Amino acid sequence: MIGIVGYGRFGKLMARYLSEDFTVRVYRRREGDPEPWETRIAFDDLDGVCRLPLVILAVPISAMASVLAQVAPRLRDDALVADVCSVKTLPIQWMREALPASVSILATHPMFGPDSAADSLRDRKVVLCRERVPERLYRKIKSYLSGKGLRLIETTADEHDRQIAVSLALTHTIGRALSAFGAGELPIDTEGYRRLLHILGVVEHDTWQLFQDMNAYNPYAAQARSNFLRVLEEIHRKLP
Repeated sequence: MIGIVGYGRFGKLMARYLSEDFTVRVYRRREGDPEPWETRIAFDDLDGVCRLPLVILAVPISAMASVLAQVAPRLRDDALVADVCSVKTLPIQWMREALPASVSILATHPMFGPDSAADSLRDRKVVLCRERVPERLYRKIKSYLSGKGLRLIETTADEHDRQIAVSLALTHTIGRALSAFGAGELPIDTEGYRRLLHILGVVEHDTWQLFQDMNAYNPYAAQARSNFLRVLEEIHRKLP
């Protein structure tokens, strides 16, 4: 049985896929329009969800610390807690500090979202940062994820945050800049320009809070952004 705390766009995506194979219970703060597949899951209070063997935190990074404070005293002694944050160093630190020593911790970052994985998980990437998980359980989780067609990347939290500061945070910065610039479809365009619009489309459905959090809580994001802006300015100065 799996419990999910948080029911935003990604929480819904996880619940839909996981409920194909497991009993899933979800804690959400407010109701939304029902989906046809939601008959496969059950909604419960926080106590009920936290009593399950696996609890996945699908909440904004900025809410993680406060949610952990609520979740920690409700967990069973042998629970496994996983997160899906787009940064890893700080969430792992928070989980270490807040959760009982008997509780296992697995930090993950699914490298896809509700739009890119709407139809299939096959060949989508998921990052795993093993914090404290028994070997047998960890192998079982990896086997399940691989069986769903996911590509697993095992790494450290620090290396994850270094790379994601460019591959995610910087990409979203470019997409947000294109949106603010007013970029849109043009009858006279190029393949390169259409690819830029694809970046814009990728970020437009994500919340400003996600964008703000991935920058505020990644220790390498500000430097990557500054380096990029500096290079843009250098190029700008070289042009007439």
